Amino acid sequence: MIFLKSIIVWLVFILGESVNGTVRTFWLVPALGDFWAHQISFFTGSILVVAIATIFVKWLHATRTSQLLNIGILWMLLTLSFEICLGRFVLGYSWQQIAADYNLLNGGLMPIGLVLLILAPLIAAKIRGVALKKNQTA
Repeated sequence: MIFLKSIIVWLVFILGESVNGTVRTFWLVPALGDFWAHQISFFTGSILVVAIATIFVKWLHATRTSQLLNIGILWMLLTLSFEICLGRFVLGYSWQQIAADYNLLNGGLMPIGLVLLILAPLIAAKIRGVALKKNQTA
C-alpha cells in the first residue's frame, strides 16, 4: 500500500512541478531570461516538493527510515523517467538539451533536485514529527 500511495503523491508532485514549469516558461523566462528563470524555478520547485512531502508523509504510513528512503528513491526514479520521456519523446528535445539540466557547471540544478527528492520524505517526517522505528538488521 505504501508503494501505491507513494506513486499518488508523486503524481501530485508532477502536477505541481508542471504548474511551476508553466509559470517559468510563460512569465519568468520573458521577464528574467532563461538562466535566472530556471534558478528561481528550481528554488520554488524545491519548496513545493518539501511542502507536498510534508503534507502527505503521515498518510504514507512509513514507519522506518529505510521505507522513507525507498519512497524518495522511487520518486527520484519516476521523476527522472518522466523528465527524459517528456523532454525527448513529447517535446522533441535533443539529448544535449536534456543533459543541460543535469550539468551543474552550467547552472543545471536537476541533480540537486533529484537528491532533494530522495531526502524529501525524511525531511518531511522530521518536520511533521513522525516517529520512526529503528531499522532491524537481519
